[in-house]
Amino acid sequence: MKRIRQLIVVEGRHDTAALKKYFDCDTIETGGTSLGEKVIEEIRTAKEKRGVIIFTDPDSPGNRIRNEINRLVPGCENAFIDKAVAKTDKKVGVEHAQEKDLAEALANLIIYEDNVTETITSADMSELGLLGGENSAELRQKAGRILHIGFGSAKTMKNRLNCLGITKEELRKVLESDE
Repeated sequence: MKRIRQLIVVEGRHDTAALKKYFDCDTIETGGTSLGEKVIEEIRTAKEKRGVIIFTDPDSPGNRIRNEINRLVPGCENAFIDKAVAKTDKKVGVEHAQEKDLAEALANLIIYEDNVTETITSADMSELGLLGGENSAELRQKAGRILHIGFGSAKTMKNRLNCLGITKEELRKVLESDE
């Protein structure tokens, strides 16, 4: 069983159970979208001592939790899982993913940073069809899946791409791939 040194922030006990089934790890559960000061302090302490991976569900509440933690505790690592591999007929969440998908997400971490060099502009996003086009959402979803950065609005996607230093040409190759 692979050991994960960092504490993993998840939304609930089912996410914890799913991760512990495949990994030797410790988690912090947010208990939903309302992050209390006690949870934030626990995350701050964990970040200083062992590091933190934010691994929330691939849905709107999960993104809100992720954004709030990144805002309050800068420098956390972020793991993203594609919605297509983390859902049942009725629910979506980390707890529904298989071991290989969880491992892949945990192997492709990004850290949001301030003052990142802009490698992708809004004009690039528009030119590549990721912004303002008929199938922009599908293209962002494809790029997010291939690059392991999750799905989001054009602004969110641009931010994540810039955090990784992805260039326009690299992004074009991703979008042209058959994956």
